Amino acid sequence: MHIGPFALANPLFVAPMAGVTDRPFRQLCKRLGAGYAVSEMVTSRRDLWDTLKTSRRANHDGEPGPIAVQIAGTDAHMMANAAVYNIERGAQIIDINMGCPAKKVCNKWAGSALMQDEALALSIVEAVVAACTPHRVPVTLKMRTGWCQAHKNAVALARVFEEAGVQMLAVHGRTREQGYKGRAEYDTVAAVKSAVQIPVVANGDITTPESALAVMRSTGADAIMIGRAAQGRPWIFREIAHYMATGTHLAPPLVGEVKRLLVEHLHDHYSLYGEFIGVRSARKHIGWYVRALPGGETFRAEMNALEDSVAQIAAVERFFDTLNEEMDRIPVDGGQVNENGRDNMMEYAA
Repeated sequence: MHIGPFALANPLFVAPMAGVTDRPFRQLCKRLGAGYAVSEMVTSRRDLWDTLKTSRRANHDGEPGPIAVQIAGTDAHMMANAAVYNIERGAQIIDINMGCPAKKVCNKWAGSALMQDEALALSIVEAVVAACTPHRVPVTLKMRTGWCQAHKNAVALARVFEEAGVQMLAVHGRTREQGYKGRAEYDTVAAVKSAVQIPVVANGDITTPESALAVMRSTGADAIMIGRAAQGRPWIFREIAHYMATGTHLAPPLVGEVKRLLVEHLHDHYSLYGEFIGVRSARKHIGWYVRALPGGETFRAEMNALEDSVAQIAAVERFFDTLNEEMDRIPVDGGQVNENGRDNMMEYAA
């Protein structure tokens, strides 16, 4: 699969998630099998570009390409300027946010709220494409099926966006009205795929290798995009890749490997955010890693009280070391330890 001149390693994408898909998380997902990752959204407001929050989101130091940055806003001129701002800071692909359902975004008529005003949505796309074309930077777009059940206009918008120069579309199988409630539907994704010639990416409720393959087959999508299912489980991408290639399941990760991955993730996280913000923003990531493990909720409560990185790392290491020791006491003939030995995560995050 290609986006403009960029050949992607595979059709497994990391969805942009505000407060989650920062550079350390994107890099980790790519290491563990994702073929492509989009940054968390960067505002089009020029007055916020010099803030620490925006500078972190625009930080791509050491990140393997292609580097894709999502921009959000409601004014065509400002969005075009935001595209150029991010290109100057390393963006190789610009993604337009018309999919975010958050109230604080939609109340300002950004994100998926733009799907209510098709003329404004098109003017934004045209301005961003015009700004990116001289730099030979492709423009992509993420949207929902529509604003509400009575107004599903993803197919109509997909056609005009393609004509305006968008080179890939990602469609979350819910309306903005649904938020993340209910079940994603893929009929609209399939209809979008049938309506355009550019690549289409399916998103929403893809949580297992089986669901990934089923969604690709039912929609005809060129790729799938995974968001919440990768939180605390970044190896889901290699599990899906293995299943798609072989039809068999990859063995769950080992306790030792998960410990190593999380500790490496934390060090990278601290290096981006610094001590104070880094420790506090890392808590959600640690919580996601341990939520399905024995004693995970208790550990999470204890860990949330720690306020320095050294203590946080030490607590994580102790938790996984203790888990290893407890698994070592499970009898092999009890059917809970396989040939991988005591380090096997068994049904980790199932």
